[in-house]
Amino acid sequence: PWENSNGNKAAHPNSRFTVSIEHVPTLSKEFENPKGAPISAILIGGRRSQLIPLVVEGFNWQHGVFIGASNGSETTAAALHKIGVLRRDPMAMLPFCGYNMGHYFGHWLNMGEKLASPPRIFSVNWFRMDEDGEFIWPGFGENIRALKWIVDRVHGRVGARETPVGLVPHLKDLELDGMNLSEERLEKLFEIHPRAWDDEVLGIEKFFEQFGQTMPEMMWEALRTLKANL
Repeated sequence: PWENSNGNKAAHPNSRFTVSIEHVPTLSKEFENPKGAPISAILIGGRRSQLIPLVVEGFNWQHGVFIGASNGSETTAAALHKIGVLRRDPMAMLPFCGYNMGHYFGHWLNMGEKLASPPRIFSVNWFRMDEDGEFIWPGFGENIRALKWIVDRVHGRVGARETPVGLVPHLKDLELDGMNLSEERLEKLFEIHPRAWDDEVLGIEKFFEQFGQTMPEMMWEALRTLKANL
């Protein structure tokens, strides 16, 4: 058995544990509904220390697909790469998609055309850091505050502020009671620095190019719009 005195870590940095879904206290009573349940929002997560706001809503389904297609994450112990290296991770599905990603993006776009009211697509990023390399957002259970804003958006209870990269919250609409987070640090979570996005746009462009003619034109159009907005 492991002992603290042996000098080794008790677990791998990417270790996990699982629990039976029936033991989750917040499990919806609709979970076992054979008719399914409506999906109102899709969340795509990335791990970015810079640039990407805490939560961003796509302007529409097509733009949401673009947000997902251009998603990136800085590598952790879960990946066989140097930790902290940025790699494109579309829809956070790179290790799990078994066919051409260009076709995969096309599938998403086609699904949106078939739906009378497609879900809203959101990007979330809990990992933005300040100049000292400290996480700005506390994460963990506090993430429910960003999720509440998403629910409020879906139900039309709050507005949003338009930025070149998508829709972000008005700070007054975030539930922040009990948080020790200054307004200055909160604003940093949503800062958009257009020139800092130049390398990001180039990285997205390079990533898209590898899919050749399979990349939907709508994704290129969204990238051109992003460039123009910045």
